[in-house]
Amino acid sequence: MNRMVDKRRRHLKRKAHIRKRVSGTASRPRMTVFRSNYHMYVQVIDDMAGRTLASASTVEADLRELRNTVANAEKLGEIIGKRLLEKNIDSVVFDRNGYIYHGIVKGIADGARKAGIKF
Repeated sequence: MNRMVDKRRRHLKRKAHIRKRVSGTASRPRMTVFRSNYHMYVQVIDDMAGRTLASASTVEADLRELRNTVANAEKLGEIIGKRLLEKNIDSVVFDRNGYIYHGIVKGIADGARKAGIKF
């Protein structure tokens, strides 16, 4: 078995384990994080309605200069936090999407907390 295949399989297993327990509602949507080698993405999802309520990513034109660092992850978390507060959402459940809670994932969560979002 290839080492990368094993790593991907473990990641998907962690992701499925988390998603069994974490679900977003209209009053408390799910904030999910995805990170690639070059970009970071955050979505806030109402799973009951199947709608994305807000999103932020480093692919957006005004955020393109943010690269994958913990400091920039905190900035991205603050941006998504402000967008949520504009829509009167102040509480979310955090879905780390199978990633270990450190580094960029933790930075996004800390930035959202700094903006006033409760987990």
